[in-house]
Amino acid sequence: MQKYSFAVDEKQISAKVEEAKQSAKNINPEALKQCFNSIDLTTLNAADTISQVKKMTEKVSNFSGVYCNLPNVAAICVYPALVNTVRKNLTDKNVRIASVTAGFPASQTFIDVKIKESLLAIENGADEIDIVISVGRFLEKDYEFVYSEIEQIKKAVGDACVKVILETGALKDLQLIRTASLLAMEAGADFIKTSTGKFYAAATPEAVCVMCMAIADYKAQSKRDVGIKPSGGISTTGEALVYYGILKSTLGENWLNNKLFRIGASRLANSLLTDITGLEATYF
Repeated sequence: MQKYSFAVDEKQISAKVEEAKQSAKNINPEALKQCFNSIDLTTLNAADTISQVKKMTEKVSNFSGVYCNLPNVAAICVYPALVNTVRKNLTDKNVRIASVTAGFPASQTFIDVKIKESLLAIENGADEIDIVISVGRFLEKDYEFVYSEIEQIKKAVGDACVKVILETGALKDLQLIRTASLLAMEAGADFIKTSTGKFYAAATPEAVCVMCMAIADYKAQSKRDVGIKPSGGISTTGEALVYYGILKSTLGENWLNNKLFRIGASRLANSLLTDITGLEATYF
């Protein structure tokens, strides 16, 4: 970690965010399609039922029959106990199965439990897991503890994609967000993600901009690509395009695909479909 600077130029961040907001006003149909194709279609409610998740999964499976000229969503994200329901009902093999694990959303449990839950989700069919850093330990600057947890989980799950949620709303300045980003990537994160959407402020353009710049710096040092996932509170086309613009200007065209760009959303899909097709969509 000593090879990085942790300073953040807030004026530079503000300028990049403003540039992205201006570019978002010029709606590009291809950008809308890429945003849609980057969605992790998510349901993470205490009242989620097998029948609800089955219905959502069947809609994803049947999507190409209804919207034959559009790419499908990137993934379906559910709690671990519902992963098997998705696996049994998902027929589109291009759509990944994601699960929140490791004591989501608070991450206030034991590392052995975090590892076991992650492994069980994968055994049940998950391709990807979304985990939360131990925010309290991070705020106490116990960086070795936070690093070790991520490293152990990534080692345990092997080739499965690990998205590490920083809970940026709990990190009260941009320098902390940069520190958490670099720490997670050094520990093995395949993606870094803003928020759970459960406790604190959700994604912000400023946080995502800092995270993207950290990814660029990490890439320069390690030569490894790490993805970015804005998540929490993203429901409109305009919001999605701002994040798309930040990603494009900071990381470049190579990140504009769902292998490196995801949007965590449950309400965004219909908004994007409406703007792509010009017809009000209520499919999801």
